[in-house]
Amino acid sequence: KMTHRTTGESTDIIASVTHPAEYKHGVTLSSFAGLTARHYLERFDAPRESLATVAAKNHENGVDNPHAQFQKEVAVDTILESPIIADPLRLYDFCPVTDGSGALLLCSEETAREYTDDYIVISGVDGATDTHVVHEREDPTVMGGVVESGNGAYEMSGYGPDDIDVAEDPTVMGGVVESGNGAYEMSGYGPDDIDVAELHDMFTILEFLQMEGLGFAEQGEAWELVEDGYTERDTGELPINTSGGLKSKGHPLGASGVAQAVEIYEQLTGEAGPRQVDADVGLCCNVGGFGNCVITTIMEAAR
Repeated sequence: KMTHRTTGESTDIIASVTHPAEYKHGVTLSSFAGLTARHYLERFDAPRESLATVAAKNHENGVDNPHAQFQKEVAVDTILESPIIADPLRLYDFCPVTDGSGALLLCSEETAREYTDDYIVISGVDGATDTHVVHEREDPTVMGGVVESGNGAYEMSGYGPDDIDVAEDPTVMGGVVESGNGAYEMSGYGPDDIDVAELHDMFTILEFLQMEGLGFAEQGEAWELVEDGYTERDTGELPINTSGGLKSKGHPLGASGVAQAVEIYEQLTGEAGPRQVDADVGLCCNVGGFGNCVITTIMEAAR
């Protein structure tokens, strides 16, 4: 359990996923996030408030999730005034240390129909990796693993989106790009076919990078969609992190990816209660490290 360790011990354990060549100089996941966020905001002329909007949205969604660690709203002003952790990121731009667990039952459709009509089908799934040493990446704002994993999942489900190329750019997470492309190709779905998504918002900046890596937004434009309400649960065209995300629901590390899939299951089977959106196809993208390893999964309601 995460809480069996002190905050300092937990931080050291989590930081161990970074390369020793970087960690020995004090570079951690949090500092990577801060550096990338600063680069993104300046390069794309994005306001600091756009990151706070991500955190506020996910906290608002978490209010209706009985399994969320923090079931309360947090105002944008409160987020902007919270203590600086890794400039420009502040306390409320980070997910909490969390205890938690999750479970899924995987079986054939034939077996599933013996027990229930309310099951979902994994249409596409793909995994991808990026360079372990982050400073070797051409563009830190491109999550290559997310893109590659997503493409694999799309291909499995068989819907056929336009291919997303891995950009040589620090704002592109190559693993996200490759994962996303693989999932899309496998499933046959494309970004426009996704009705609801759970993204790995360990830091608010990651929600932007994954939106762009998965093809939901053009590079440098995710912040504008968030500011315009595109990802809002009740009124947006593509609700993102209806569970509250890691930001509100919590991040118990090994259980986080399963928890994402559980949220998509509940959305696609109409069991999400007050969080329910109109969705037939859902996507979840889980990230290890700072885009080092990415798994993208596309699911759809049984027909």
